[in-house]
Amino acid sequence: MKNLAFIGAALLCGTAFNLPAHAEAPAAMKQEAVAEVDSRAKLVQEMVDSIFSFAEPGFQEYRTSEYVTGILEENGFTIEHGVAGIPTAWTATWRQGTGGPKIALGSDIDALLGLSQTPGTGDIKPLVKGAPGHGEGHNSGMPAIVAAALSAKEVMEKEGLSGELMIWPGVAEELLATKAFYVRAGLFDEVDASIFTHVSSGFVTAWGDMGMNGMVSVEYNFHGKTAHGAGAPWDGRSALDGVELMDAAWNMRREHLPLSQRSHYIISNGGGQPNIVPGEASVWYFFRDKDFAGVRTLYETANTISEAAASASGTTVDRRLLGYAAPNYGNRPLAEAAYRNIEYIGMPEWTADDQVFVRKIQDANGFKPQPLADEVMPLSTPENRTTSTGASDDIGDVMWAVPTITIGYPSNAPGVIYHNVTAAMTMATPIAHKGAVAGAKAVALTILDIVTTPQLVEDARAFRENVQLKEASYDPVLTAADQPAIDLNEELMQRMRPKMEPFYYDSTRYDSYLEQLGIAYP
Repeated sequence: MKNLAFIGAALLCGTAFNLPAHAEAPAAMKQEAVAEVDSRAKLVQEMVDSIFSFAEPGFQEYRTSEYVTGILEENGFTIEHGVAGIPTAWTATWRQGTGGPKIALGSDIDALLGLSQTPGTGDIKPLVKGAPGHGEGHNSGMPAIVAAALSAKEVMEKEGLSGELMIWPGVAEELLATKAFYVRAGLFDEVDASIFTHVSSGFVTAWGDMGMNGMVSVEYNFHGKTAHGAGAPWDGRSALDGVELMDAAWNMRREHLPLSQRSHYIISNGGGQPNIVPGEASVWYFFRDKDFAGVRTLYETANTISEAAASASGTTVDRRLLGYAAPNYGNRPLAEAAYRNIEYIGMPEWTADDQVFVRKIQDANGFKPQPLADEVMPLSTPENRTTSTGASDDIGDVMWAVPTITIGYPSNAPGVIYHNVTAAMTMATPIAHKGAVAGAKAVALTILDIVTTPQLVEDARAFRENVQLKEASYDPVLTAADQPAIDLNEELMQRMRPKMEPFYYDSTRYDSYLEQLGIAYP
């Protein structure tokens, strides 16, 4: 997922939905929760810095998951590992009382390939050349969720409030490869409300169609016959020919596809060496469009093209679905409740050093100067969104299963390029720490609103049923035969992990990761 500004196409709701006057948790209770989060600011800093240093890509988040679940288990949560058949996926649950709502709390934890970056500098400088890095900032969301959950738990215990909290990780989000499997496995079947967090440079939430594309990730594997590339090429059938024919045909087809679609690919296997006719070759595609039907049409079109390319090249082809993401749709009652809390909390208090550091990044990388924001963003609604983003996030699958919102919290610098090392430069600095603390407060207060206000739970459910599901219904291309691609990135991390481990953050010896790296801030 990209920088969370929630800019999307206007949504025309066909069903009226009249919201009652809002109710929320008592002010004194919210003040308790804010104080609880503030008391955990050091924990947030240590978690942000530690997960940044682990920098594990999709399906390889073993150290990150061990670290986070260890903290939660120490604080009274029950851990279930390997949910949905995914080794690095888990749930952490805590319940008080016999009634009350069940609230799901999630954030992504994976890093991006090849984006290793030293934090606290505006210069491009990998910690480990070729290693993964947090070039989107996923190292900050789970710390916000953990701090919020522990703080809300403390207040709930003190006040005798009933309810259940379930924390879960976004594994392999950058591959868009797990949340549809979570939904299929029933992780959210008993959940009443869901809060998700994502890094941003602003502080915001949204409701309605958020203008983010659905997507399917699929690898096409062509099978041919090897032969000597010079001595007897006529005896071979090139699987790479099949790949190249598919790519050429798809690129011609683009001219006749809707403007809303996005499609991109890499040749994931092009053969071994030039003098061997490739017997095996693969191409990996992402197909994106604004709605379920559009994604399905792109997928079926590509499947037809792949079979035609195989026929033309004298090869065969099969395919492996690697991931899926539904279009994002935020829940209005939950978003409005969360936004009142965002306004109440306000932006972090940025220091002169924070502003100087952001300007260093911008100047060093040719970005337009923009200071850290001092006001929260407006609530993003169908009426004030004007354009769509081509990006996708598989939190969309959860959004169609249960009333869900995403809270964007201000842990990154404005104007950086996401999926680029510039988006990692801030992510183990005081800016990232402060933004995650602010996000934790918004989540904690919204948890208390949900727990203390049964009407909010009912309104959220009614909005999903009477508005969202009248717009569309959940229709993934995922089938029962499709399984999570848990092997992805395994070989890479076998090579990279030993090189990365010396750079893991040691919070017992250093006050911050910048201190451990010997970096003066700003």
